[in-house]
Amino acid sequence: MWLLMSARITLTRALATLVLLSAWSAPAAAQSVILVRHAERADTAAGGAPSMAADPDLSSEGRSRAERLASMLRSADIRAIFVTQYRRTQQTAAPLAAVLGLTPTVMQADDEAGLLAQLRAMKGHALVVGHSNTVPSVTTALSGTPAVPITDDDFGNLWVVTTAGTPRVLRLRY
Repeated sequence: MWLLMSARITLTRALATLVLLSAWSAPAAAQSVILVRHAERADTAAGGAPSMAADPDLSSEGRSRAERLASMLRSADIRAIFVTQYRRTQQTAAPLAAVLGLTPTVMQADDEAGLLAQLRAMKGHALVVGHSNTVPSVTTALSGTPAVPITDDDFGNLWVVTTAGTPRVLRLRY
């Protein structure tokens, strides 16, 4: 329990620091985008290889990870949540959306341009729940930093990209 509280405090402080740093360079447009890959799928075999199920639900481990994400981000002043048409992204975001009273915006997984346009137009903080092939490219598009690949068995990365002023990226684990 102490470790979870410590992680929540650390994440909250990291977000606050990034937002403050962004606010110094562009006070009217402080924004951060938090990006995560969906949590563990129910169809993931031992060793992390996905099966061929078209739209799997989250596993029990994935549901636990989604709850941890909600617990960590409940105080992060998230104003918008973006998910794809796949259940695993929607189920990853659902606990946080419920806590915050937000309805996630569903974007097609292959509509990166549309997602980026919405993120760049908004003010405030957003959560994007994507996939191993979309989170790195969206992070790069927002920040200009090289993409960090996500392997099939890696579900715990969280990127915070501040987009006001000079973009900054913070990579965390949850």
